Amino acid sequence: MLKSRNLILAVVVAAVVAFVAFPDWNARQVAPSVTFISLQGEKITTESLRGKVVLVNFWATDCAVCVREMPEVVATYNKYRTQGFETIAVAMKYDPPNHVLSYTEKNKLPFKVALDPLGTLAKAFGEVKLTPTTFIIDRQGNLVTRILGEPDFVKLHALLEEKLKET
Repeated sequence: MLKSRNLILAVVVAAVVAFVAFPDWNARQVAPSVTFISLQGEKITTESLRGKVVLVNFWATDCAVCVREMPEVVATYNKYRTQGFETIAVAMKYDPPNHVLSYTEKNKLPFKVALDPLGTLAKAFGEVKLTPTTFIIDRQGNLVTRILGEPDFVKLHALLEEKLKET
């Protein structure tokens, strides 16, 4: 009884901290100016992504929810990629690079996968600590939303379709 109560308390505290520590999503906020380095060594800046709707997914190979949602992330990318949509999966700093590379190759991830060995990307996006955490950035480079945990993909697709229509 005490263990389950402590677990519930820990989850509630983590949720409150995550909510309070992150900015008000009703206010327009520009995505952080960062450079992602893909597993192939390609440098992708948030500025270079302007004009596209971007999904940034912080994940880890040892995160069961991340692994469960990844086929849907792939399907979402494949569905919208020809419409000006990009996906970048950012592996958390504690995820061994060889595990990330192995997972990416084994599952044939079709989008950019980046490492965050120092945690600077996670920090720039508001101290991301929980995985999965997904961000949507609009064509103008503004943060649209942050999703903690596995997205409701029906709602996510509706949001993406709305943002992809914007110019």
